[in-house]
Amino acid sequence: MAIFSFPDRFPRFGLPAGFRLKSLADDNNLSKLHRLLWRGFGHGDEPPDDGIEERRLMQSAPSYRFDLNLVVEAPGGDFAAYCGMWYEPVHAVSYVEPVATDPDYRRMGLARAAVVEGIRRCAKLGAGSAFVGSTLPLYLALGFRVIYNRSCWLRKWA
Repeated sequence: MAIFSFPDRFPRFGLPAGFRLKSLADDNNLSKLHRLLWRGFGHGDEPPDDGIEERRLMQSAPSYRFDLNLVVEAPGGDFAAYCGMWYEPVHAVSYVEPVATDPDYRRMGLARAAVVEGIRRCAKLGAGSAFVGSTLPLYLALGFRVIYNRSCWLRKWA
């Protein structure tokens, strides 16, 4: 688990020409989102059609906010990167989950821009920090710091 304590100012990361950052409140195309997440998490080239209902189910969670879930749209209209953000107002924290980039668009800074914008939006709502259940280099390079590691232990009985 890693934490990012919000600074006074957030860095702005530019996107390559023709790319655009927007929220799912602006464009909630479930087919494009499903394809991005399918490809971004390494499940194959083209997703099955039946996964769109899973995306709709996730968006029905009581604390799901379309304005905090961000996509980077490629010049051709495909969703190239995604950052899911969750804001918990009682404890004034946010959670980053999931983040994915389509393999065709990796190493362009798209996920970085989406994550920073997502945590910036949560800071405007009152969050003082963001958590992520990962120690991937993407998060550490943004300033997340590891607060604990967890391991699953399995005891073998003789």
